Amino acid sequence: MAHIIEINDLSAPELAPYTQLTHAQLRSQRDPEKGMFIAESGKVIACALKAGCQPISCLTESRHLPALTQLLPPQWDHIPIYTAPRDVLARLTGYELTRGMLCAMRRPQLPTPEEICRSARRLVLLENITDSTNIGAIFRSAAALGMDGILVAPSCCDPLYRRSVRVSMGTVFQIPWTWLTGEAFQWPQPGIDTLRALGFPTAAMALTDNSISIEDPVLAQADKLAIVLGSEGNGLCEETIARCDYTARIPMYHGVDSLNVAAAGAVIFWQLRAREKNE
Repeated sequence: MAHIIEINDLSAPELAPYTQLTHAQLRSQRDPEKGMFIAESGKVIACALKAGCQPISCLTESRHLPALTQLLPPQWDHIPIYTAPRDVLARLTGYELTRGMLCAMRRPQLPTPEEICRSARRLVLLENITDSTNIGAIFRSAAALGMDGILVAPSCCDPLYRRSVRVSMGTVFQIPWTWLTGEAFQWPQPGIDTLRALGFPTAAMALTDNSISIEDPVLAQADKLAIVLGSEGNGLCEETIARCDYTARIPMYHGVDSLNVAAAGAVIFWQLRAREKNE
C-alpha cells in the first residue's frame, strides 16, 4: 500500500530536496551513493524507473495522486508520497508543478567513456553548453535521430538538472551518456586523441573558412564519428576546432549565419547518423 503523507509542515526536513536544496547540493559532487536528482512529470518518472533509477520520495498534487500510485511499481510502495492541493504546493516549491508531480531519485551509476565508445558508431560530444533547456533538447534529438551515445565535458550543464531532464522527455535515461572523466579523456586533449585511437574521428561543428558542408560524403561515409557541439554564444573553443579531424557547417539561406545549438544538433544528427549500406 502506498505510503501517502498529507503535507502540513512546509519546513519539514524530509521535504528539503524539493524546497531547500540547490541542484549542486542534490548532486553532491556527482557521487551516486549520495547524489539525487529531481524527475518531473509522469512520463519522465516512468522513463527513469524503467532505466533502473531508485526513487527516494515523491511530491504531487492531490489530484494526481491516483496516477502516481499506479506509476510506482510494488517494490517502491514504501517510499513516502507527499501530497497537497495545487495552491499549497505552489507556495511550498516556489513554482507550480508543470506536470503535477515530482520524484526525488538516486543518481544512477554512469558508464565510463570507454564503455560508451565500445559499442557506438555515432557519438555526440558537448563542450561548454550551459543552458539546461539546450542540454535537454540535444539529448532528445540525439536519442530520436540515431546517435549511440553522448559524452559531456565537465564545463557543461548537468544533464540531470531538473529542467534538462524534463525537456529531454526522459531520453536522458534512454541514450547512454557520461561525463568526460579520467586522464585519457581530458578535454580537448588528450580526449580528442583518445577518441581517434578508439576509431572515432571528430567533426567540430563551427563556422570557419575551411569548414566542409555536413553533406560532404566524407562525413556520412565514416564508419565511426564523434560530432562535437559547442557553447550557445561562442561556439567551440579554438583549440578544439584546430585539433578535430573535420570542421563542418550547416548550409544556410536568407543571410542566416547560425542556428540555436539544439536546433543545429537535430539537423546534424539526422544528416550524419550511421546508415546501413542499403539506406
